[in-house]
Amino acid sequence: MFRKLVAITMFVSFVAMSTSGLLMFVISRSSFTLQMHPVHKLFGLVLVVTALAHITLNFRSLKAHAKARAATITGAILVAALVGLYAVAMTNTVPADTAAALDALSKKAEQQMEGQ
Repeated sequence: MFRKLVAITMFVSFVAMSTSGLLMFVISRSSFTLQMHPVHKLFGLVLVVTALAHITLNFRSLKAHAKARAATITGAILVAALVGLYAVAMTNTVPADTAAALDALSKKAEQQMEGQ
């Protein structure tokens, strides 16, 4: 039963994350991103928890899949791309005054949305 709950929860979380992420990608407005942020953030946490449960429940199978050469190469390429993109993102800093202004505006908008 636990496996079924993990699978269904992970599926719904994936749908929520992918649709909210795609919407934020297509509708490229900061105000819309701020609106979608609570959905994306919450289901991101749920997805991480269920993915960890899924990995734990299926670790042997995942190890067996990783033995295939194509899977290993694909995984290595994806990890390298992820690390590279994180490095680019972390070195592409926003000026402190701009970041402070954006953070203040975001906080104000979130408080106004909570008050509705």
